[in-house]
Amino acid sequence: MILACTEAGEGPPLVLLHGLFGAGQNWGAIRKALAPRFRVLTPDLRNHGASPHAEDMSYAAMAADVAETLDAAGIPRAAVLGHSMGGKVAMTLALTRPDRVERLVVADIAPVRYRPTLRAYVAAMRALPLTPGLARKEADAALAATIPEAGIRAFLLQSLRFETDPPSWRLGLAEIGEAMPAIEDFSPPPGAAYGGPTLVMAGGRSPYIREEHHAAFRALFPRVAFATVPDAGHWLHAENPGGFLAALEPFLEG
Repeated sequence: MILACTEAGEGPPLVLLHGLFGAGQNWGAIRKALAPRFRVLTPDLRNHGASPHAEDMSYAAMAADVAETLDAAGIPRAAVLGHSMGGKVAMTLALTRPDRVERLVVADIAPVRYRPTLRAYVAAMRALPLTPGLARKEADAALAATIPEAGIRAFLLQSLRFETDPPSWRLGLAEIGEAMPAIEDFSPPPGAAYGGPTLVMAGGRSPYIREEHHAAFRALFPRVAFATVPDAGHWLHAENPGGFLAALEPFLEG
């Protein structure tokens, strides 16, 4: 599938892949900062944003979407950066189509299976009554019983179209809900490895990448380097964009 995609800038191509429940627009500030030196593409992954919905949310399918989107943009090879679920998509693209990935950046996710903690978010969004005239404040209050963190609710509600009546989700929640076991997991092709330059970035306050994960990275990405973004949790590019760019830009410039 060719993904909905926003572009900015000129120069070497750079693809930024968002995480679960997100969209390409989540990269707005980072895209703006990098556009003076790179051709930055920020696609919406399948079942997210303005991209089509589909039942298959395997990482192989999502990586193939990115490759097809690059084909449509006339880009044979690009630097690829992925955050969270997007990081697993980026890793899969590098492992299955290394010819398409100039260099790889993985932001706050490891090539391992994670616990099913995010399934509650899917259930809460699917249970939200989308009644005519529903206001954002009412939707936020309805989600609060299951999702107490106001910042997370605000992030999720970015995908609810309040301009329609009744409001409607941009997310393919049914497809995402069915695919959560695959999204939580990561199963690289047997014997696969990506030999290009790889940077793994962790949020200093995030539990997603731990010391014991480094061996798994090194087995798949032998040229890996690790960096920590201070004063940031899982959404490291949003919580500390300056620290994120300080670690990222020297790597992108080689």
